[in-house]
Amino acid sequence: MEDFHKPAADSVDFHDPAIATFTKQTVPDSEPDVQILTSGGRRIPTHASILGSVSPVLESIIDRPRKHRSSEKLIPILGVPCDAVSSFVGFLYSSRCTEEHMEKYGIHLLALSHVYLVPQLKQRCTKGLGERLTIENVVDVLQLARLCDAPDLYLKCMKLVSSRFKAVEYTEGWKFLQDNDPWLELQILQFMDEDESRKKRTRRQRKEQSLYMQLSEAMECLEHICKEGCTSVGPHDMEPCKKRAPCSKFSTCQGLQLLFKHFAGCKKRVNGGCLRCKRMWQLLRLHSSICDHPESCKVPLCRQFKLREQQEKEDARWRLLVRKVVSAKAISSLSVQKRKRKDESMNNHGMRSFRL
Repeated sequence: MEDFHKPAADSVDFHDPAIATFTKQTVPDSEPDVQILTSGGRRIPTHASILGSVSPVLESIIDRPRKHRSSEKLIPILGVPCDAVSSFVGFLYSSRCTEEHMEKYGIHLLALSHVYLVPQLKQRCTKGLGERLTIENVVDVLQLARLCDAPDLYLKCMKLVSSRFKAVEYTEGWKFLQDNDPWLELQILQFMDEDESRKKRTRRQRKEQSLYMQLSEAMECLEHICKEGCTSVGPHDMEPCKKRAPCSKFSTCQGLQLLFKHFAGCKKRVNGGCLRCKRMWQLLRLHSSICDHPESCKVPLCRQFKLREQQEKEDARWRLLVRKVVSAKAISSLSVQKRKRKDESMNNHGMRSFRL
């Protein structure tokens, strides 16, 4: 049996500068008074005051009354490699864990930090294991993250399993999981199904938002064409200017100008047989629903649509479309203002940089 007061060669290194400084400040001139027993029979001499100050669980064990007053204080930490226990005790002394120890004993250290309530080590292990996830170890880490109540690590493992499931299926960890933990297997499959649903929903929302942004831009171009005129179409009371330069949103403006020209000369629109005219009609109606100044507005049919809107009750789907387009317009406006402020800030900074 090792000498109680003499650290074993393979136990905690009390000559490590960080550990030595911490020990000297906390328990000056004090000898180890508690031993930690590992699975391999190794005894690690430690200080009760340090263990108790870091871990409330160890403090409770140390304060537990002994059967015989003369018996030594012995704390068994079993079920993990001896070197992992040494690394754990080293962290209790120095609050440090090397990358090498995290690579070798990260899983064991996470379990110990959870059992003995050492949040700093648990946070370090959660981050370290998350950075070292692989196809081969992700299922094992996932199971441990669930047992140790590490939600961030659990979610990261779930996302990796979901994104690389075909590869994970061939690992030993997955085969073991299927045979021994069908409940977790079901949770993984449900997460994958929900994740795919979330992705589809996100893609649909982005597509819809893109459509609302396009309609918002079309409304701006519609007002611009009817109020100021663009390259080939403008207000009836203004002379067309052949030298007019294209506007900043010319791709949308050009399409609207072509639609205006078609709408003005189409003969099918009277009977509602032209799809392009129907599209123009809907754009004019949408503008009227958004416009706040129909009396002075120069967009065709704005006042007529506004009066019709007041007389007739609009359907819910149309009101929703109007709200979405107005919202997209507000978002676009905020984005433009933010970009302008950023450009102004950069310009001002540049001017200050060259000021003499």
